[in-house]
Amino acid sequence: MDFTGGEIYESSFDPKAYLASFCSLGSGRDDILTFRLKKCFETFGPGGLTGNVLVDIGTGPSIYHLLSACESFPHIIATDFTESNRQELERWLRREPGTFDWSGIVKTVCDLEGDRDNWVEKENKLRSRIQKVLKCDVTKGNPLDPTVIPPVDCLTTALCLETAGRDIDAYRCSLRNITTLLKPGGHLVLIGVLGDSFYKVGDKTFFCLPLDEETVRNAVIDAGYSIQDMEVYYIPDKTTCAHITDTYANVFIVAQKNLDIP
Repeated sequence: MDFTGGEIYESSFDPKAYLASFCSLGSGRDDILTFRLKKCFETFGPGGLTGNVLVDIGTGPSIYHLLSACESFPHIIATDFTESNRQELERWLRREPGTFDWSGIVKTVCDLEGDRDNWVEKENKLRSRIQKVLKCDVTKGNPLDPTVIPPVDCLTTALCLETAGRDIDAYRCSLRNITTLLKPGGHLVLIGVLGDSFYKVGDKTFFCLPLDEETVRNAVIDAGYSIQDMEVYYIPDKTTCAHITDTYANVFIVAQKNLDIP
């Protein structure tokens, strides 16, 4: 399908419909969500990545991938291109009624951490640690323009870069752009999808750049990283989600920015 530009996201993206389809347990995607949550726990849990400031690129209305990170990073900056996504996230941060119920996801993470009963405290901790929600455009040399921040300890990005560019050159460029926000020696945590050409939110269909494992690996290395962990999860039954996406696998990468990359 044709590339989906930013103006379509601003006018047509429905964060509530997205959360219902892609972040709800019991919607046929539990195995995918569990893979991501387990990998995040392995990455940010005991003995994992730590630091002061973490920037999440393309947060959308989602928070699941930050639940483990908030134990290790006291200052989190969430970002997204689309105003409706930023507003939905800010409504959750303010505990406004009618926001998405994350309790099932949060309890799953607390199970991994060995304290299922701690889920309310976990939500509150994440709320307190997300200190800013900023506009982000990964096609810009400074993706947070006009905001300028000092280089940070960690970047996370989930299901963002493959929707922001029409081809592999644009994907590589976006990866290089976000890398400028990271300290030399800092870490990138990337969650992506493979083989995905579209995803559907409500009655709207959005472009996704089909990627394979080797392409993603090479893009990360060429952007100035050394990969420390890379795992691909192949979806057992693609037909369960075929009505909303055609991805065949998820990829999870932890990489360290090389010291000679500014």
